Amino acid sequence: MQTTAAARLDATFAALADPTRRAILARLADGEASVAELAKPFDMSQPAISKHLKVLERAGLISSGQDAQRRPRRLEAQPLEEASAWIERYCEIWEQNYQRLDALLAELQGQRKKATRKRK
Repeated sequence: MQTTAAARLDATFAALADPTRRAILARLADGEASVAELAKPFDMSQPAISKHLKVLERAGLISSGQDAQRRPRRLEAQPLEEASAWIERYCEIWEQNYQRLDALLAELQGQRKKATRKRK
């Protein structure tokens, strides 16, 4: 059974897998916007944009407010922070691997230089 944190992470990455949803998030990084404002740059219907927004809302990446007749959407940072932290752990692992590889290469180059000097 999946933990809640793992399920949230899965939902975040699934939502981020679509370029339209990533573009919507990029727009919301500049401030809240209505569905009509979010739909404007895309060649798709407002219902299609609404489906993308529902995916983003279920993942917790956006939320909607109430402003008179308008329901503006806004970016929610927490799921992106969790995804970033997850990725960062793997970056640290890879960085350690690269450092070990650099050390090994330096050692091998040092051995090669010693072998070359002995031949001369």
